Amino acid sequence: MKNLADHDSFVDGVPHDTFAQMRAEHPVHWTEAHGGQRGFWSLTRYADIMAAQKETAVFSSAQGIRIEDQSREEYLARRTFQETDPPEHTVTRRAVNPVFAKPVVAQFEPLIRELAHDIVAEALEEPEFDAVDKIAKRLPMLMLGRILGVPDADLDWLVDRGDALIGNTDPDFTDTVIDKVDTQAYRMMPFRSPAGVELYDYAEEILNGARDIEDTGILARVLRAEDGAITGQDFKNFFCLLVAAGNDTTRYSIAMALHLLTQQKGLLEMLQGGSVWETCADEFIRLASPTLHFRRTATRDVEMHGQTIRTDDKVLIWFVSGSRDETVFDNPHMARLDRSPNRHLAFGQGGPHVCLGMWLAKLELKCVLQELAARITRLEAVDSPTWTRSNFICGVKSLTVRPSLK
Repeated sequence: MKNLADHDSFVDGVPHDTFAQMRAEHPVHWTEAHGGQRGFWSLTRYADIMAAQKETAVFSSAQGIRIEDQSREEYLARRTFQETDPPEHTVTRRAVNPVFAKPVVAQFEPLIRELAHDIVAEALEEPEFDAVDKIAKRLPMLMLGRILGVPDADLDWLVDRGDALIGNTDPDFTDTVIDKVDTQAYRMMPFRSPAGVELYDYAEEILNGARDIEDTGILARVLRAEDGAITGQDFKNFFCLLVAAGNDTTRYSIAMALHLLTQQKGLLEMLQGGSVWETCADEFIRLASPTLHFRRTATRDVEMHGQTIRTDDKVLIWFVSGSRDETVFDNPHMARLDRSPNRHLAFGQGGPHVCLGMWLAKLELKCVLQELAARITRLEAVDSPTWTRSNFICGVKSLTVRPSLK
């Protein structure tokens, strides 16, 4: 059984065998201290994760949502509304949620389809290409600019900084790998990353009017909101959250879909049949579960499955495990594109911290796949994919493919 505290346990992909063993034998599992961080409990069964998400008074987000131990000072400097509990969380969410509501996101469909068409067409001009770099990364990046209201010219830089931030455990994304070098100098920055300094500076320029943003973008809207406006340090942290999480989770969902198309026979044909477009995005996202876990902190002693979780213990709710719980999902490791209902836990569904960009991610994934399915008869993997070195955000990092065109 692999050590879930060790990022190297994820360099070949998610250790699903370990999670299956934990669900069966140790549904409330203790991992000893590792790398200078305190030990933690893991919840791996679907039902337990759902229950913990709803019990915010017992399993609190207000000491951070990652494994990392933080001082109170560090937490307050770096927190976003994701690292708060209701009712505080609810107030901020109410201010930003309308921008990401399903009917509002649906208005972006013509733009998303136009972008997806151009991205896929350009990628298919090459006989072989990295599907993550040429497709999965491109669409979320361009849509990020439209959502934020920042110039396209800034997007490559912003996404690179976001990768360095949220990919702070992967040497392909940053030279300041958090468990390999001393990051004390950046302890007040998001993810203890120097990329946080640069993103803070960019956000500061927005705040003082030195950098123009679109009036219709979410950044402008939250700054002028009458109820729950986000300003100052909270705005900087919110900006970092949108840049990092707003790109990576959708990228790795698309990347997983492309990977599965090369691995599981019949998926492309099912897409081309046209009957699974309303269900396929959820199934690919279920299997991707790019945000592997959120951390909670126990506010009192709790008994679960014969174990005692003590006050102030860290508790990790593993969405990636719950979404493959064999007691809930038939044949959980296979993509069934017509799976319905599909109440998976990816993107934090089932709790108050569900990802704001969920509807946008589903629409982007659907549009990319429709554009791709219309143009190819086969997608072949040239070599094995590489995976992010992270126990927090994990996904296909590179995937060289060879398409067969219609």
